Amino acid sequence: MGRAVGIFVSVVVVSAAGLLGLAVWAGDPQPVGTPRDGVVLDAWNVLYDTAAPAFSLMVMAFGLAVLAAIGIAVAERVVTDRARRSTDGARRPLAPRMIMAGNRGEYAGPVTITVLVPAHNEQASVGATLVSLFEQSRPPERVIVVADNCSDDTAQIARRHGAEVVETIDNTEKKAGALNQVLPEVLDDLGDNDCVMVVDADTVLDPEFLAAAVQRLTDDRAIMSIGGLFYGDDTGGLLAQFQRNEYVRYSRELERRRGRVYVLTGTASIFRSAALRRVANSRGSLLPGVRGDIYDTAALTEDNELTLALKTLGALMCSPHECRVVTDLMPKWSHLWNQRLRWQRGALENLGAYGFKPALVRYWAQQLGIGYSVIALSSFWLLLGVTVLATPEWVWYPFWLGIGGIFVADRVVSVWQGGWRARVLAVLLFPELVYDLFLDVVYVKGVLDITFAHPARWGHVSLEADAPSQAADAAPGLAA
Repeated sequence: MGRAVGIFVSVVVVSAAGLLGLAVWAGDPQPVGTPRDGVVLDAWNVLYDTAAPAFSLMVMAFGLAVLAAIGIAVAERVVTDRARRSTDGARRPLAPRMIMAGNRGEYAGPVTITVLVPAHNEQASVGATLVSLFEQSRPPERVIVVADNCSDDTAQIARRHGAEVVETIDNTEKKAGALNQVLPEVLDDLGDNDCVMVVDADTVLDPEFLAAAVQRLTDDRAIMSIGGLFYGDDTGGLLAQFQRNEYVRYSRELERRRGRVYVLTGTASIFRSAALRRVANSRGSLLPGVRGDIYDTAALTEDNELTLALKTLGALMCSPHECRVVTDLMPKWSHLWNQRLRWQRGALENLGAYGFKPALVRYWAQQLGIGYSVIALSSFWLLLGVTVLATPEWVWYPFWLGIGGIFVADRVVSVWQGGWRARVLAVLLFPELVYDLFLDVVYVKGVLDITFAHPARWGHVSLEADAPSQAADAAPGLAA
């Protein structure tokens, strides 16, 4: 399915853009004012109009956007409601109705938390992560650092902070393989109300994270997993601010969705042990992977894949706004490129592995939406460049200035809680559009790579050993 996913996404996105262009052409919109002549690079004659687009064209564009949004929202709601009410224990064993019926009248004890911290050469940041865990207002019952092929002092630092340390043996499957080595033994000692939390070794938790999560798990027996809302650390520089703005917008969107999570982030997520056991037993049949494995080691993005696995089995999950974490940001453009290319390629591969399942309708729509936005943003930059080259003098476009003003206002409001730096960057607009264009290029590269079966690579980024983790410095501000 790998290549098929790339081809399918490309064909659908290009076809949708082509249909919109055909509709505009067929409508033969007449200019509202008198077009002006322009010449691009002394070679290309163009006509440009400073008036607003034709009213019929605006209505058509607005109508298509509304229909697409309503269609996706309705489809997601229908799928979610069916999953919650499902009584199909064979295909959706983790559906809320099945879980509530299965443990009605039974008490599996209080909710407990066992934390696993997978770490590969994380001596610069693992200390801050462990401090944030042990200083929780409701501390975990057990903290285990999974030292995976470490050649630095990660294990020694973990022990000094009071954590248990388990070192992997001959693991070649990175984070997923490391966790698969440890999880079976951990799960053997846990009851259905005992939970496993996976925390990246470059993450600092809000002091109330575990208290809020345990309360939510105690109040709702149907919830199988809780994911964190992640924010960027206080690293300086423009690239870091781009990423912080992006994370703030994502967290705000989840809060507005009342915690309905897209992806259970690898930075910090909690799983009921019963859910993980069910995933392991469903591998090779209902789910991709090897029977007995919690994580699919063939997946580039193991956290996204586990999210899809739980959703396929009908699991209910959420990201409460109190469950916040700070994570390290990519320090260089090359690091960001590798990270996002892995995320994008991994997301497409995961969809290929699962196919067209109703539970994944949102994820397919998301990939198609990103592809369409790539065409839209590229067209914007192309038309902007042509206009600049074609017009001999400065021209004001009142309609587009108004649309741009609304767009800027939305960008600023969506990062407001990120502080004044986030707001200044948002109000400038064009720097963030350049950043978006960078992400669009990554998307296109991911689609091309999977379509032509280029080998995928996963580059690990470690902080310098003598550099303190910026996430630790950001934690007090996050808690506030």
